[in-house]
Amino acid sequence: MVDAGGITPAQATLNVGQSTISTQLSTLETRLGYRLCERGRSGFRLTARGERFVDSARKLLGALDVFSAEARKVGRTLVGTLNLGLIGHAPVNANARISQAIERFRQRDESVHFTVSVRPPGELEGLLLDNKIHMAIGYFWHRVPALDYTTIFHETQLAYAGRGHPLFKKAGDVTPAQALAHAWAWRSYPLPEAAGSPAERPVTAVADNMEAVAMLVLSGRHLGYLPEHFAAPYVAQGLLTPLAPAAMRYEVPFDMVVRRDARRNDLLAAFIADMKAAHA
Repeated sequence: MVDAGGITPAQATLNVGQSTISTQLSTLETRLGYRLCERGRSGFRLTARGERFVDSARKLLGALDVFSAEARKVGRTLVGTLNLGLIGHAPVNANARISQAIERFRQRDESVHFTVSVRPPGELEGLLLDNKIHMAIGYFWHRVPALDYTTIFHETQLAYAGRGHPLFKKAGDVTPAQALAHAWAWRSYPLPEAAGSPAERPVTAVADNMEAVAMLVLSGRHLGYLPEHFAAPYVAQGLLTPLAPAAMRYEVPFDMVVRRDARRNDLLAAFIADMKAAHA
């Protein structure tokens, strides 16, 4: 309920009605002897005691995860749930490698339930820190000290022009200097140094994901970098063309990310080993 931001939005997450949640919350407050939150027309807000209670509850859940990991060591069989987070639209060969890792893992003595979710990079890091997922795979432009990052593959990004752009018919003969004279669509988050700086070119549009950048480039009014595999269907239809594949390109590192204390979890440690083997 706290994560959802209130009783009403928590209904879908908990799959129970508002009256049931309210009754259970009131019962808990009665047993505790103090009010956990203010709710009503003024909105949802934790009380000071409620904030301390939620903090203690999160610590308890973390301790239970540690206990579960230790208890699994008693037997040889790997059991439990493995929660994975992806950023989506990864290259086909990259997804194939992840599938190979899952195949290797399934050959172990295990009884594990996988859950896979797709989220933006920043949200995935938050889910890792909150112990809501065990591993995230994607492009992460900064490093969180509490997380461990291992690069497992690279994604090629090329500069593209849409069919209505003046450089579309000159593709292949375009120099970086010529391209820098035109308007660009750029990402709202940091890119590898090889991509260059937005200050080097006239950036007239920004977007926080590749679908939005593609839309801007397809308009014929912006140039922009896109993953080669993502742009391929548009290129095949004659809607996009790479400007200068040899000169205007860069590689994006994709990382496997886990908490630094993940090695204590035998289930996750086994899957990490299988991921590394699949990407060797």
